[in-house]
Amino acid sequence: MTETVSITTVRQLLEPAIAVFPPDTPVEKAVESLRTIVQQNIITYGFLTDERGLLVGVFTFRELLFAEKGKTLADISIMQPFSLDADTHLQDAMQETVSRHYPVYPVCDKTGRLLGLVRGYMLFEAQAFEISAQAGMMQGVDKEERLATHWLHSLKFRHPWLQLNLLTAFIAAAVVGAFQHTLDQVIVLAAFLPVLAGQSGNTGCQALAVTLRGLTLGELNNRPISALVWKEALLGFSNGLLIGMIAGLGMWFYASVQEPDHAVLLGLIVWGSMTAACLISGICGALIPLILKRLGADPATASSIFLTTLTDVVSMGVFLGLASLLAV
Repeated sequence: MTETVSITTVRQLLEPAIAVFPPDTPVEKAVESLRTIVQQNIITYGFLTDERGLLVGVFTFRELLFAEKGKTLADISIMQPFSLDADTHLQDAMQETVSRHYPVYPVCDKTGRLLGLVRGYMLFEAQAFEISAQAGMMQGVDKEERLATHWLHSLKFRHPWLQLNLLTAFIAAAVVGAFQHTLDQVIVLAAFLPVLAGQSGNTGCQALAVTLRGLTLGELNNRPISALVWKEALLGFSNGLLIGMIAGLGMWFYASVQEPDHAVLLGLIVWGSMTAACLISGICGALIPLILKRLGADPATASSIFLTTLTDVVSMGVFLGLASLLAV
């Protein structure tokens, strides 16, 4: 069964450049040559190259149509045009072209020699596939896995990440186990562990999604990372403060029946723990994909696994730690 090949560089989308002429070609001669070429090929732009094959200009059919007699292609062309490097990563190419919206882009090598062209819609289609694969990759699903992929290949793609997830789950369980004595004395705490972990995890996932989108669209190129981290920290703190207030009231109401002596204190502990956990989760959600990218890893591949571990460990650790100090 054929597997879909992942597109990672512009070179993989390369098409031959057909309408290529020397700069001093007369317009009349170029028109005659194009009459034959367009019968078998879809031509959007014509390209000018020098004797070494270096790209020096691009012309459109409109300029060719209205050109005066006696003009050369150099006279009606855009000289020193924008081009893509063949070895540019797909994501970086999208960042370069996102504000241009040209139907076709010339592609050159490192020396500027014209290698061919890439069509704009193909760039967007390939990038759309990469983005659609991110959600699966965050859960350990390989971006090349499709519905038709054989189950053994899918097992190979997914299983290592599930093993890693199991290991990180043991870490979170170890944190809870370290406070078993506290849980034995204040049983009501166990009811709020999933609430705390879930809310802090969702806060981290929101920050993670925004950061991944910023990396994909290149929004972080002109924005300091510290601004992103401060924003997510402020959002995490504010959301934790508001959500923690409601959760704290819930804990107070619930504990007033089973632990009336500690009801108010436990409500305050939930409030403070939720605030701290959401604050740290927001910061982690912004930093984890940035750190993975700095280390040379795909930031979407395992971000959610590391984020889940950190949010569980931090939220449960803060919650049970405060409870052991203040309520026991």
